[in-house]
Amino acid sequence: MGKKRVMLPAKDVDLSSIKYEREVVQAPHLTGFVFRLFVRILELPLIGPMIINVLKKQNKIDKILQHTVIPEEPMFKPEYPPQETEPGVVVLEEDGRPEDRVVSALKCLPHYDAAEFLENSHASFRYWKIRDYAHAYRSRKVTPSLVAEHIISIIEENGGNKPPIPLLISFVAEEVREQAAASTQRFEAGNPLSILDGIFMAIKDDIDCYPHPSKGASTWMHEVRTVKKDAVCVSRLRSCGVIFVGKANMHELGMGTTGNNPNYGTARNPHAPDRYTGGSSSGPAAIVASGICSAALGTDGGGSIRIPSSLCGVVGLKTTYGRTSMEGSLCDSGTVEIIGPIASSVEDVMLVYAAMLGASPANRISLRPSPPCLPTLSSNDHSNALGFLRIGKYTPWFNDVHSTEISDKCEDALNLLSKEHGCEIIEIVIPELLEMRTAHVVSIGSECLCSLNPDCEDGKGVKLAYDTRTSLALFRSFTAADYVAAQCIRRRNMYYHMEIFKKVDVIVTPTTGMTAPRIPPSALKSGETDMQTTANLMQFVVPANLLGLPAISVPVGYDKEGLPIGLQIMGGPWAEATILRVASEVEKLCGETKKKPASYYDVLKAN
Repeated sequence: MGKKRVMLPAKDVDLSSIKYEREVVQAPHLTGFVFRLFVRILELPLIGPMIINVLKKQNKIDKILQHTVIPEEPMFKPEYPPQETEPGVVVLEEDGRPEDRVVSALKCLPHYDAAEFLENSHASFRYWKIRDYAHAYRSRKVTPSLVAEHIISIIEENGGNKPPIPLLISFVAEEVREQAAASTQRFEAGNPLSILDGIFMAIKDDIDCYPHPSKGASTWMHEVRTVKKDAVCVSRLRSCGVIFVGKANMHELGMGTTGNNPNYGTARNPHAPDRYTGGSSSGPAAIVASGICSAALGTDGGGSIRIPSSLCGVVGLKTTYGRTSMEGSLCDSGTVEIIGPIASSVEDVMLVYAAMLGASPANRISLRPSPPCLPTLSSNDHSNALGFLRIGKYTPWFNDVHSTEISDKCEDALNLLSKEHGCEIIEIVIPELLEMRTAHVVSIGSECLCSLNPDCEDGKGVKLAYDTRTSLALFRSFTAADYVAAQCIRRRNMYYHMEIFKKVDVIVTPTTGMTAPRIPPSALKSGETDMQTTANLMQFVVPANLLGLPAISVPVGYDKEGLPIGLQIMGGPWAEATILRVASEVEKLCGETKKKPASYYDVLKAN
């Protein structure tokens, strides 16, 4: 008796009475033989569910989902009120040609100074941008084919390392050469398709890129699902002349935040090879951070673009749910995932985003998206818009990090914005963060299980990595009632956030609660379960996924060990232009101290 808890309707909650509740995960950290034994016990008929139930009670999951009366009706996918057009933007034609959208995006960028490329006399390290490659190609200093040969040699060399550095898990050198030769011919004829022609990109292994298989970094997915054509977003990029180097490594089926993968090897952080890249888009972030590719595509259902981008010191954009088509991806039927770009700079993210955007016909009907826009970074409107910017900060949450170095660096970035442009920092309160995290794991877990169940019942489940099997054991414990309760929590939290966005333009936090964690040597062969590290890495990313809001991670500095720290900027529905504008300014204010990663390849100047 006495377990029942009744929530007030969200509109009646007194925010002044809200006390921040820190999340402490009660679960063992296991690797090696003990971990493998634990998973086998977890999958036993009677004992396994008993262990799961104990863990759920210790972590208040049952209390939130089964002992609580939630007055709101369920929201099974994000729903938004109509949004006003953002100020100082260029509207992109969603139904137009990707090449034309890229031209519009190019006009939004500040003036390009070719002298910087020619002199290469930067006081500190910086990545080559897409416009640097385009200038080099157009001025015939180098060709896509020459760059391709260097990239091919790097990838083949990395594959022969002991241990190998598995950035890609599907790579065909001859196919890369063919794409590069076609691009080189277009430049020689003076007819490049767009500024993206000859730009090298990697595609996460859960997004279709013909003729490569899509395995989701598992050992069997390609056996049950054949790739016959590019994913919609890949096709749009291909029409702009992008050269695809192959399928990038990832945490198996996206079910993890570190990037650990016993099937193909674990991608290493370019800043410290004994550290994780973050996940699940581990390969895409690492291949960009190491300089091999200008950009990559990842998926983000629980921070899977933003976490590795932050840990690897690059820029990662999670768009509004439904802004980009998910057709041709392994996670094309969920309610929390998106496909988005990772690049070394905000301007490169803008160029790739402009090419790939476009909602599916179904989402245009159900979500009624506002027209896609980009900020005009090249005009006075940019500074004016920043001057009126209202930044929301929930201080107890902002400061709840593994090391104060993270919150201090992020605080410094906010202070620079305020000092330089007069941005207003507004203290906000976000209730029920623990409930939101629970609703997210139930939502994404149930959707993953629904898509995998037929193959698991067909005997493929035992071929999955041990940490994936651990996740599936938890997901199987969720009931239909749990799923409905999670969607009621989604509606409550949507209400809270829509009220907050009436007072602020963006909500700013660190991207992750910790910098790149060390890779336990014992975890390389069989993986690991470390739910506290997962919670630290996912500390700030969940609202954007559960509520479908746009968010971007941009580097703001390093900790004392030289590991990158990212700042997350989250906007209201369809407000990609606003977060890109803020990220661009943060990048400018904090980017002078960029460090060259320990594993970095200059594939442009090497030629």
